[in-house]
Amino acid sequence: MLETSMENRLDSELLRTFVAIADAGSFTRAAALVHRTQSAVSMQIKRLEAIAGRSLFSRGSRGVALTPAGDDLLGNARRIIRLLDDADRSLNQSPLDGEVRVGVSEEFGSALLPKLLARFAETHPQVRVTVRCEPGQTLERGIAQGDLDIAVVGTKWDGKRSEAMFHDPSLWVTSSRHFVHEIDPLPLAMFDADCWWREWSLESLAIRGRAYRVAYTSASVAGIQAAVTSGLAVAILSQSTLPPDVRALTAEEGFDPVPGLDVILRRNPTSTSDACEAMARAINNEFVSSLGGDN
Repeated sequence: MLETSMENRLDSELLRTFVAIADAGSFTRAAALVHRTQSAVSMQIKRLEAIAGRSLFSRGSRGVALTPAGDDLLGNARRIIRLLDDADRSLNQSPLDGEVRVGVSEEFGSALLPKLLARFAETHPQVRVTVRCEPGQTLERGIAQGDLDIAVVGTKWDGKRSEAMFHDPSLWVTSSRHFVHEIDPLPLAMFDADCWWREWSLESLAIRGRAYRVAYTSASVAGIQAAVTSGLAVAILSQSTLPPDVRALTAEEGFDPVPGLDVILRRNPTSTSDACEAMARAINNEFVSSLGGDN
């Protein structure tokens, strides 16, 4: 009886892996977060589901989702991990404090920042974090002027940039339910702030001799997404920000391949505090694991 009880005992590492999968929505991305192989992560979840006596995740083509039993466990798992981390910090290290000023391009901030910041706040509750979601060129100026410690920006892909966290392909896109790309002159949705996509797209259309008009401008990715999905215009978007009900336009339809984005972690060279270092590691781990790999 004692042996069976020991086998069924919950292990904090099982809970950490469970939470990582729930946050990442993927076994592969979670494996990168917990620094294990995908097969090891799968074995951990099988063991946890055996202890629970129920399935904790449902698998689908878009990744994994929590079952009702998994959803019930998630809150307690987070609390247990937080308490263990708090105990570890109190025993082994002085807690981080200070301030970190973070800038993130708007197209990436809404998808990845909330979970990242929530986890960072749980791990480093005394660190004061301020965040700015702005166009990439504005964030670059913020780093140069010392107004930001860290910035995540997307820049035109040059095929060789070694400091890129990942490469995010860019695409001409149109509504999958409309034929707006066949209209002449072609209606375009464009960012109204500094953006290399604007100059590149207009030059590309001019080379092809395609007439166009700027039908919609927006400072936000959400605005451009809405213009495309509603059939108002075509636009260039990065692959990581494609909404449902859109499709890529091809060279055969008159739209040249887009260079794409290198997503860069910019650092203010004067921002060397432990809190800044911890935030830089957290951002890099989050972006690499969330936007790379398969399920």
